Amino acid sequence: MDDIPRPLPEKPIKFMDQFRYFIRSRNLAYRTEKTYCIWVKDYIRYHQMTHPKELTSKAIDEYLSYLSVERNVAVNTQKTALNAIVFLYVKFLQISVGQLNYFPSKRPRTLPTVFSHREATSVIEKLEGTYRLAASLMYGSGLRVMECARLRVQDIDFENQCIIVRESKGNKWRRTLLPTSQIPLLKNQINFVLSQHQMDIAHGFGYVYMPDALSRKYPNMAASPTWQYLFPAKNLSVDPRTGIKRRHHIGEHHIQRQVKIAIKSSNILKKAGCHTFRHSFATQLLRAGTDIRNIQEMMGHSDLSTTQIYTHVVGIQERGVTSPVDVIN
Repeated sequence: MDDIPRPLPEKPIKFMDQFRYFIRSRNLAYRTEKTYCIWVKDYIRYHQMTHPKELTSKAIDEYLSYLSVERNVAVNTQKTALNAIVFLYVKFLQISVGQLNYFPSKRPRTLPTVFSHREATSVIEKLEGTYRLAASLMYGSGLRVMECARLRVQDIDFENQCIIVRESKGNKWRRTLLPTSQIPLLKNQINFVLSQHQMDIAHGFGYVYMPDALSRKYPNMAASPTWQYLFPAKNLSVDPRTGIKRRHHIGEHHIQRQVKIAIKSSNILKKAGCHTFRHSFATQLLRAGTDIRNIQEMMGHSDLSTTQIYTHVVGIQERGVTSPVDVIN
């Protein structure tokens, strides 16, 4: 259960515990919490464990320049570190960082690896059961592996032919495509989930994890069929936050491991994984002539420039662009 926040003391005393407590009070995603804590710890270690309050903006410049010059991190990696440190100072410590003057990363942004349609279907065909359906949704709907693992029964909207992504990156909601070819398999999966849920209830379990606000407001909703995970774990486990034994969703790493094995057995010699399906979803839509803003919405990108990276992956000849000299009057 790698997406479950570790318990914190009721009255945090240690600096990092206080920082984590503050992040949770702002309702940021647990993944964001982990990322910010990693960079803040690295920043403190770089400055020989000096308390951040005793460091100036010059210390921030030195650290960010070190990441660029000595560790040769990518542009986005340096930006993530910057975001974490600015959040630490401005939001948590309420200290202005002033005007920063660090060496920006010069490492060029690499293009995402994508599957061809043949490669994507080849990998999917090597998978079985839950893993095959999960991979089909990552490719057919553009889901991240964590979004796929955390899907609930109610997130599959057959009537409106869409998938609702609730527990997304940045806690943003969005709608994306529901592949019609997967509808029969999804209905079978939901029937299995509901049958398993009834068995769990019969044995005194059946209460799934709910987001904090909902668990307090609607405590009985945790046993509702609609809130059950679409891809439940095989075994029950104890939730370290509450001590309650219940069925969580399948682990992301389980899906990632099976996809890696399928890629290898398909003889695809690319640095690829689950996220390659998401990239391939976007490029296939672009090749089909889908408006880039529609792709942005389905991918859940806040900035259009993030989506535009796929225009560099798909050649202009694949996007239906014709040379003027080839136009016949």
